[in-house]
Amino acid sequence: MSEELDFTPMPFIKGSFPQTFMGSLPSIRRGPRSHTSFVRLPDGDYLALEITTPKNWEKTDPSVLMIHGLCGSHKSACLVRLAKKLEKLNIRSIRINLRGCGSGTGKSRKIYHAGQSDDVFEALKFILSETPESELTLLGFSLGGNITLKLAAELSISNLQFLKKAIAINPPVDLYSSIKLLSSPKNRVYERYFIKLLKEDMDHRCKLFSDLKKIEFPEEIHFQDIDRLYTVPQYGFKDNLDYYKKASAKYLIPAIEIETNILFSEDDPIIKMQDFENFVMPKNVHLFRTKKGGHIGYVGMPGKSKGFHWIDNIVLDWILE
Repeated sequence: MSEELDFTPMPFIKGSFPQTFMGSLPSIRRGPRSHTSFVRLPDGDYLALEITTPKNWEKTDPSVLMIHGLCGSHKSACLVRLAKKLEKLNIRSIRINLRGCGSGTGKSRKIYHAGQSDDVFEALKFILSETPESELTLLGFSLGGNITLKLAAELSISNLQFLKKAIAINPPVDLYSSIKLLSSPKNRVYERYFIKLLKEDMDHRCKLFSDLKKIEFPEEIHFQDIDRLYTVPQYGFKDNLDYYKKASAKYLIPAIEIETNILFSEDDPIIKMQDFENFVMPKNVHLFRTKKGGHIGYVGMPGKSKGFHWIDNIVLDWILE
């Protein structure tokens, strides 16, 4: 069962598309000061971490690890806003750039996939090696939310108590379900947008690494084509369905043993509410929903509960619990 949260969308942008669009706009403000650390992955690629450490932060103070969504980076608006707000609360923030994103551009031959929890695990080990006494909250948005839940479950299964809490915002926990939704006519605008960015990223990597072979995609391309021609062969999956099953957090959520909060909106264009209803949640995993909000929109009413950036204040409340 899920608990409904009170969210009042701003008038004139109540619909799913305007909420999703407004939530995806880049931040016009400068991000907080940060330093970049690189984490070498077992296959030779690198992740880039943007670490914002408050002036009075001690190594025993808490930290939040944030994972962006598809085609995002440490510059994603929600991550930038939260990093600045966490700094004021004396909480260190670590914005993880998945392979080749943000400050990691040019440091990775491969493009990340939606279930790449093993990469984030390498970042987690790096952070713990430097500050083992800092309590860690793992926070993921969209694709990053799926990775967050998958990693939280895998750590629980391995009895590794590395995290205090996990938070996932609009996670596509059933990738096959979300892929089908993205390919539907009403959502083609989102699919075309993401595919354009992914193809540009692939072309850029081919220029950086001369031995990489350019992939010829069909003219009328869908996400399943990207996965069939790139993700599956690059990462050794049997086929698309094998990838979607192994990368989806849905099948692992029942194993999560730490406190976990999941938020989704009923009008999310790429996530079905039913994706969360076909399995039993552990008592420590709390599912929240809103009527409106789109896909990581949650653009609220100034003066109302939680204000304009409603999602920021919800997340901060959960981090501080």
